[in-house]
Amino acid sequence: MRKFNLAALLLASVLVGCGGGGAGDQSSKVRFSSQVSFGDSLSDVGSYKVGTVAALGGAEFTINGAGRNWTELMAAQFGLPAPCAAQTGLDGAAAQGFSVMPPVNHAGCTGYAQGGARVTNPVGVGNKLTGGANATLGMLTVPVVTQIQNHLAAVGGSFRGDEAVFMLAGANDVFMQLGSVGAGLITPASAVAAVGTAASELVAQVNTQVVGKGAKYVVVINVPDITITPYAATLTQPSRDLIGTMVTTFNSQLHAGLANNPNVLYVDAYSASRDEVYNPAIYGLTNTSATACDLTNPATNPLGSSLVCNSTNLIPGVVDHYMFADGVHPTPYGYLLLARLVSKEMLVKGWL
Repeated sequence: MRKFNLAALLLASVLVGCGGGGAGDQSSKVRFSSQVSFGDSLSDVGSYKVGTVAALGGAEFTINGAGRNWTELMAAQFGLPAPCAAQTGLDGAAAQGFSVMPPVNHAGCTGYAQGGARVTNPVGVGNKLTGGANATLGMLTVPVVTQIQNHLAAVGGSFRGDEAVFMLAGANDVFMQLGSVGAGLITPASAVAAVGTAASELVAQVNTQVVGKGAKYVVVINVPDITITPYAATLTQPSRDLIGTMVTTFNSQLHAGLANNPNVLYVDAYSASRDEVYNPAIYGLTNTSATACDLTNPATNPLGSSLVCNSTNLIPGVVDHYMFADGVHPTPYGYLLLARLVSKEMLVKGWL
């Protein structure tokens, strides 16, 4: 618990229910004017809160209504308004209520992260072009490279330099490559190489299109250990081993490419996630292997995902300190642990 004591103090106002006020409430060392986030479902603040997803009480990839994800917690800590999704929509089956066309861009909203998004490839997890059940939902999966381009276009081509910029991506590149191996389309070695390329592409985006465009406070979080998730527990050992190799390859190349950039803070969520699973009690976790959401009842959770998980479709019992909402996504408490980690590292960096 010693690791996160300082961060826990920093987030005390969040823990007692502070919703975050204006910039005048901020007490951090660096006074951030705004917060910008790029990435995937772990940072998504409601890109798919439309149509049937909204009607089912869904919005984010967690237990909806039970708390906030880590980017929302950070904004509250900074005294900034709650982040909102820069783009919302779905491109799925209209007959089932999942088609919302065209996507809507929201001026002034800087939460660009989208569930399913990859680093540069626009066809991510949940995209209709992957076929099957994904064609029903039709997530937009705008890749990080395009998310960054969209933000730069909205703000005149450069960052101000006083924003807090958060980036977390890579897991969906791992999932897509794993699927290609399983389908016999590529070899495991090719999958590992492709994930390494994705990491290099993310490094290039950070260095040239984020820091290179004026950002001075960029927090890049690596991919947590997917092998310790409930999802991974359903796979064969060779598949788990391949996931492990892909994640460590991505993270090591990401770290190597950013290590010498003084405007980048690299946060090791991989090691933190492993420590949380192996030492749950010191983090206040009561379960690190089961899902808090009931994913087996199509009547209450037709997607089998935390995207539409809420108080009406949880498993029986007390789940507020479970680690996972579904197979890979955290509960609100899991997101709080991530926010604590980011806060601690920003403090050490001198940014808080």
